[in-house]
Amino acid sequence: MASEAPLFWWEKADWRARSLLPLSWVYGLVAGRQMAYAPREKVAAPVLCVGNLTVGGAGKTPTAIAMARAARRAGYKPGILSRGHGGTNAQTHFVDAKRDAARHVGDEPLLLARHAPVVVTPKRAEGARALIAKGCDFLVMDDGFQSAHIHIDCALIVIDARRGLGNGHIIPGGPVRAPVVRQMAFADAVLAVGDGDKAAGVIRRASRAGKPVYAATVKPKKARALRGRRFLAFAGIGDPEKFFLTVEAAGGIVVDRRGFGDHHVFAEDEIADLAAEAAAQDLDLITTEKDAVRLATGSEAGRALAATVTVLEIGLAFEPADAPQRIIAETVEAYETRRHGVSRHG
Repeated sequence: MASEAPLFWWEKADWRARSLLPLSWVYGLVAGRQMAYAPREKVAAPVLCVGNLTVGGAGKTPTAIAMARAARRAGYKPGILSRGHGGTNAQTHFVDAKRDAARHVGDEPLLLARHAPVVVTPKRAEGARALIAKGCDFLVMDDGFQSAHIHIDCALIVIDARRGLGNGHIIPGGPVRAPVVRQMAFADAVLAVGDGDKAAGVIRRASRAGKPVYAATVKPKKARALRGRRFLAFAGIGDPEKFFLTVEAAGGIVVDRRGFGDHHVFAEDEIADLAAEAAAQDLDLITTEKDAVRLATGSEAGRALAATVTVLEIGLAFEPADAPQRIIAETVEAYETRRHGVSRHG
């Protein structure tokens, strides 16, 4: 769905969104009921879900990495659960960052596996048990907020401060995954990522409910190496424009740009076109970590291109700075409460 998200989802609601209201109502009803009544297995470890209210890129992957690091600093052995979007794997599988290809396990799991053991699986409970059996004692679930079949001890909602909820309509009329009121009832904390005020409504709702609200900004690593360089920037992520803006904020000069759908698999002609255009304009190629890993584990032409491109590595700077530690502590506290027979969400 995210790879096919139409542009009107992120604009003011118009006739297209309104014409789809009946379908959005049905989708929202089903999604809301699933959140409320789906059975959720309780597993023997704290579970932190890094989710969002909409489809598309909100910053979940760098957030999940930050949470895994914080859990390790707190003395835990984190493991990460992923659905493996963009991959074809249909079984419970431990990701091998050195051997697996993005087309099989997805691009995000390959990045996550650099920081903690990762299991990709459509069966969250089975994946959780597999991680626990391997010695993991703290689980970070990448996405799955609306559809998890395991009990979530802390649901951290990540929202893009620049795009917010888009036009505010539910799929297929907009990017929202389920009625916001229903989703927020299951949220435990909110993290607004990036610059902008489009997350203000969600932040106010969370604050009124007494839920912690945190902020984070995207920080390019090795930004000095980008300053003054002229780039052809390309990205196949949920929000390519965010990537282009980040390159420019780091001091790079984006002369030309190419945006593709989320988890895009680059075809041979697209790879050749990128290389030819960069050469013709005397530009360096730059892309995201997700795109780089898809290229590097793909075709021979993709691997050759990956060896020549500059990769923009990013991290998050949190406000307050100890936000990850607070979130880990909240998750563990909720788990201990659950162990004694009490649940915040029933």
